[in-house]
Amino acid sequence: MDKTPFETLDAPALQLHFESILDSVPDAMVVTDEAGIILAFSRAAEKLFGYLAADMTGQPVARLMSGRDRANHDSYIGAYLRTGERQIIGRGRVVLAARADGTVFPIDLKVGEARIGERYLFTAFMRDLTEQQSAELRMQEMQAELVHFSRLSAVGTMASALAHELNQPLTAVANYLEASRDLIDSPDPDVKEILREALSEAAVQAVRAGDIVRKLRSYVSRGEVDAHAVPLAPLLADAIALSKISRDRADIPVKVEMAKGVDRVLADAIQIQQVVINLIRNAMDALADRQDGAIVLRAFQADEPGFVTIEVCDNGPGLPAEMQQILFKPFATTKSHGMGLGLSICQTIVEAHGGTIRAMPRPTGGSCFRFTLRQELARAV
Repeated sequence: MDKTPFETLDAPALQLHFESILDSVPDAMVVTDEAGIILAFSRAAEKLFGYLAADMTGQPVARLMSGRDRANHDSYIGAYLRTGERQIIGRGRVVLAARADGTVFPIDLKVGEARIGERYLFTAFMRDLTEQQSAELRMQEMQAELVHFSRLSAVGTMASALAHELNQPLTAVANYLEASRDLIDSPDPDVKEILREALSEAAVQAVRAGDIVRKLRSYVSRGEVDAHAVPLAPLLADAIALSKISRDRADIPVKVEMAKGVDRVLADAIQIQQVVINLIRNAMDALADRQDGAIVLRAFQADEPGFVTIEVCDNGPGLPAEMQQILFKPFATTKSHGMGLGLSICQTIVEAHGGTIRAMPRPTGGSCFRFTLRQELARAV
């Protein structure tokens, strides 16, 4: 069998070829050993990070990382060598890197591996995402502004309609009560019956006003759910990506565990994504002060037949005891900057889908939020 062109090259020729790759590869390229020590540093990496290759060779690659990614890098590599479980290798993810001047910026990181005898070599390719994320963030902000304007318009219309509907019964209540006040001191014995009728009519109109509010609340809570069969894995992946946009804690790792047989659910994808995003962001807020913060997103078969359970867990401080009973009520919050509507909206969405949502302490510390969705059942052929 004829030799390949690479097999005809001797060691010096291969070295020259490798050096030409380091000089010309467009993305930053860094080669490390299994201990995370840098063996090679490309010219593009020099430009990206502001270090010279000569200064970085022999240094730990964690110097190029920031925040939790720096703290967790060695544990990722160690876990991979022990178990073979991949966190980044062969998958790619967005992480936060640090330049020589201390500037922190987002990169798209892809890592490949090569085993040479008993040793491992890891090759990382990195691309600066600063401009791309800035453009995406601006688009997100513009979309949010449009949605906010649309919601304000809808709220204004609803408030106007509500005021119109409530005006008549509340005016009647006021008139009956004013008349009753004027008659209460009258010595005329017939006034007592008139007073009773006026108060009865005021009560009727007050009940009518309450019915109007209850019907409106029921309509808003029930809403319309355009549920159809959707694949669960990409829905969750998109929710994770969206939850990290414009977040100062986007480097908190989110591990996904999908059980077999939970491929598709019956849902309005946008609404359920909003639920998952809200739960992940709440978990991120709970982990603000933890360098080892981690979130686990699980999907598995529910105890109730025909349902799938989705669970978001964190290793944070857990839920205050006083919040346990009121978590899903409107305006209940532990955040100084929060309105306390997120979990209430999540509950409305999940229940509109026919599922349930609840919170529980995590046995190893932290909190878990768990909700259920109807599963698409396989049809008999």
